Amino acid sequence: MYDYFWTHAIISDEIHEGIITNCNFSEAGTITEACDDYTYQADVARSNIFFYDIYAPLCSSFSNSTPSISEFDPCTENYIGSYLNIAAVQQSLHAKPGYWESCNDSIRDNWTDMPFTVLPVIQDLMASGISVWIYSGDTDGRVPVTTSRYSIDKLQTSVTTPWYPWMYEDEVGGYVVGYQNLTFVTIRGAGHFVPSYQPARALAFFSSFLEGKLP
Repeated sequence: MYDYFWTHAIISDEIHEGIITNCNFSEAGTITEACDDYTYQADVARSNIFFYDIYAPLCSSFSNSTPSISEFDPCTENYIGSYLNIAAVQQSLHAKPGYWESCNDSIRDNWTDMPFTVLPVIQDLMASGISVWIYSGDTDGRVPVTTSRYSIDKLQTSVTTPWYPWMYEDEVGGYVVGYQNLTFVTIRGAGHFVPSYQPARALAFFSSFLEGKLP
């Protein structure tokens, strides 16, 4: 049995007070005008950025000459789509011929078994003595550090090791804070898919997780 559990998914959607009060996404047909207004405000505030790496340039003909802070190419998804739709590739993969893409949002949007918060699950794991690790790349807008911290605050667990920078090759790899049976780690310069943006720092972080010690 493992003594550790880690996650990099959204912990809880119950963050924005206006959205919490006015939106009920779990019941079809109950989206109110106020809910639409608050979600619109959130979209406007986000503006036109690559949401999975907020410092990355948008995918364009100039993307290769203007890499992001992590040197991750924002056009990667386009390359994946082009590759998957080569007839020879689909044949080699024994895939049904047709249009394929890296992520089918229509399927994801129709999930019926996705809870809006896993905080009760995390609390149960912590109460059973399992040490939970949560991590965020600090340039990720999809699962941002701030949102993760707000979610952790809802657990009302005590700090055992205050925030400090963890080091990798004589520079800051990110920051870490230890709680009772919970650890939160940030990875500097990493977007949503942490190993894609910062593979070396991701490996150092994951090694610490396997060893059961703070980075």
